[in-house]
Amino acid sequence: MTQTELTPSRLHIGDLGRTASVGLRTRKMRAGLSALGIMIGIAAMVSVLGLSESSKWDLLAQLDRLGTNLLTVQAGQGIGAGSGELPEDAVGMVGRIAPVEATSSISAVNVSVYKNDLIPSGQTGGISVQAVDVNLLDTLSGSMANGAFLTEATAAYPTVVLGSVAAARLGIRNVSDQPLVWLGDQWFAVVGVLDEFELSPNLDRAALVGVGAAETFLGHEPVPSSIYVRTDPSFVDDVMDVLPATANPQNPEEIEVSRPSDALEAREAASDAFTNLFLGLGAVALLVGGVGIANVMVISVLERRAEIGLRRALGATRRHVAVQFLGEALLLAIVGGLGGVLLGAGVTAIYASSQGWTILIPTLAWAGGLAAAIIIGAVAGLYPALRASRLSPTEALRTS
Repeated sequence: MTQTELTPSRLHIGDLGRTASVGLRTRKMRAGLSALGIMIGIAAMVSVLGLSESSKWDLLAQLDRLGTNLLTVQAGQGIGAGSGELPEDAVGMVGRIAPVEATSSISAVNVSVYKNDLIPSGQTGGISVQAVDVNLLDTLSGSMANGAFLTEATAAYPTVVLGSVAAARLGIRNVSDQPLVWLGDQWFAVVGVLDEFELSPNLDRAALVGVGAAETFLGHEPVPSSIYVRTDPSFVDDVMDVLPATANPQNPEEIEVSRPSDALEAREAASDAFTNLFLGLGAVALLVGGVGIANVMVISVLERRAEIGLRRALGATRRHVAVQFLGEALLLAIVGGLGGVLLGAGVTAIYASSQGWTILIPTLAWAGGLAAAIIIGAVAGLYPALRASRLSPTEALRTS
């Protein structure tokens, strides 16, 4: 017996690639539909993780910009004997807390605002009127869409700044032509329009006047309804603990202190719940895709019994046949995985761009997606590959 006859047959990588891709090249429609199940599952998982990461990045950017050190003090409905109102000197008392960096108050004015004096009373469009301090914009880290905020000079005169929603409802976008609004039987000049207040959305639907103007022209008594407190970030919890007793020493139980940024974090927590739900749906789709590959590979083994018998008769070992069909299943899964990653990345990019978010696709999303596809393909192709390898040449050729 020669040395050549003693050498075991080998299946080179190039040969494995050609033999494993035979089924894909000859049955393109079936292969495409099998890969589609994997693609949908991977795309769902990649897009969900990508959108979740992009959303979180946007939230962190918001919190960095707005800060988590803004607190809101309001009168509650406690069980004490108080009036349920903040004392007039509450703003000054709160401002004396050492870590407090800035304070500003608002006070609800019992009047309505209209586009002109011909609109019937009661048709307010849901716009409230608030008397505010001139440092409100800085305390809330707000910005102006048009015009300027109230100053020490303008706050004493009949001037008003409109929140973003209030301005839209009154049809005022630009203040360069010095528009007027009818406010409490008095014409007020609109000097500015605010951008959206992300941490105080109630002010978006308000018309803001200076405390001095509210007293002089609207007969308003400046009792604060809310106090905004910007504090040292290192002492937020400590300040929250002492604010009730500081704002209302006689009835601290009637004071409610909240942190507006908590609402943003709560929204993100709710978003995480939906993320987990969609990841579960993506995993189900991926599992269905794996079942589809297993089904296709079993059918492929039955249809190609003659091919298997001929290859075995020509010297292919059981291992060669098993590796061929396992490789075919892996190729299907890899094609589906790559397509799913590209599709998921595209969905993430389109939606994140429409929301103004930074596009982020974490490594876990695309690498994990490809790894999951390969694992699913290997598991799905294992049984068909073993079944194909167990066919003897004579049996395969006889039953073909």
